[in-house]
Amino acid sequence: MPSNEFRPKIVLAIAAHPDDVDFGFAGSIAKWSQAGTEVYYLIVTDGSKGSDNRHITTDKLIRIRENEQRSAAQLLGAKEVFFLGFPDSELLMTIELKKQITRYIRRLKPDTVLTSDPTMIYSGARGYGFINHTDHRVTAQATLDAVFPLARDHLTFPDLLSEGLEPHKVSTILMVNFEKQNFVVDISTTLDKKLEALALHVSQMPDIESTKKMVISWAETNGKQCGYRYAEAFVRLNIG
Repeated sequence: MPSNEFRPKIVLAIAAHPDDVDFGFAGSIAKWSQAGTEVYYLIVTDGSKGSDNRHITTDKLIRIRENEQRSAAQLLGAKEVFFLGFPDSELLMTIELKKQITRYIRRLKPDTVLTSDPTMIYSGARGYGFINHTDHRVTAQATLDAVFPLARDHLTFPDLLSEGLEPHKVSTILMVNFEKQNFVVDISTTLDKKLEALALHVSQMPDIESTKKMVISWAETNGKQCGYRYAEAFVRLNIG
């Protein structure tokens, strides 16, 4: 289950909203980027609904959240962040969505893709009720479909070939699921980086100290499975 030897060469983290990647994977991303892994973020929606502020405009919130995500990704050592800009909370499973994700998989050629688990609709595993955001589920399923078979098959989206985007096979998928995991990454040396990255999402963290305590508790629980102080836990699929 644990592996300190796992060192992906190119990682593409695909998530619905700014901050999703950092909640799920920031400790691992910091660890891998320090070891030389190329890391890229692909954020599917514009994050335009994630605010309790009655005075903020949609356009301003989009700009704020994009800047927060770029800052957090840079802190963790990621090379670039891409935004697809689909409307927040309105994401539908369409062939266009799958095509856009496929385009970035073929363009960046990751050996490892990070996303959430589309089968996680709700959870009570962390001591409270949790309904997984519809955008998370749609993004995760579209990502799996893009990985296999869409990015692999040259007869799918032939116009991508005309853009010079050859088919690509991903080797490993890591997915966030609160109730089941089969793979743990030791983040004992990079938890601080994860907390720093989350703190940069100021628009989403009205009580950052409470958020930090929650994230530390999750990391401690994950670490206990394998004797680590802190860890991130995932569902791992080896498909290459």
